[in-house]
Amino acid sequence: MTNAVDWPDQVFTTLKRAGVRKIAYVPDAGHARLITRAHEDPSMRAVVLTTEEEGIALAAGAWLGGVRAALLMQSSGVGNCINMLSLPANCRMPLLMLVTMRGEWGEFNPWQVPMGQATEAVLRASGVIVHRANAAEEAAPMVAAAAALAYDSRVSVAVLLSQRLIGAKQFVAAGEAL
Repeated sequence: MTNAVDWPDQVFTTLKRAGVRKIAYVPDAGHARLITRAHEDPSMRAVVLTTEEEGIALAAGAWLGGVRAALLMQSSGVGNCINMLSLPANCRMPLLMLVTMRGEWGEFNPWQVPMGQATEAVLRASGVIVHRANAAEEAAPMVAAAAALAYDSRVSVAVLLSQRLIGAKQFVAAGEAL
């Protein structure tokens, strides 16, 4: 059984088994372990982005070059991608997104709540197939299924990694320790 500590490692192994060789990301604590693993693996290319929609273009370019990519982002970045989601849809290119959720379980930051609550509906309205992992044991199998669906059917698929799974962030005032 997967536990909360090792699910990111199992997701990374799943991405490698699915043939993903590029990871595009905007820095995010929820994806920290996946990002670290991608940087450490010589067979993987990790690309830091300035904004999430660049990752959609990167994934499209990678696909055209014969390479599979995955986009890692936080739910607050989904809103930045709406227009760009038409690229893989219209060109029948696969897009695999792993989205860490905010604005849900235990959220302290009210600015995260609106997009966190809208993420799934916005993705579905944009033609993205959405899956949600709420528990550690669901994460890797869900990513495997999403990758197969995205790459075999050339569709956009997002796996939402719930805030309960990744853990709620806590507010820490300057100078305080957790």
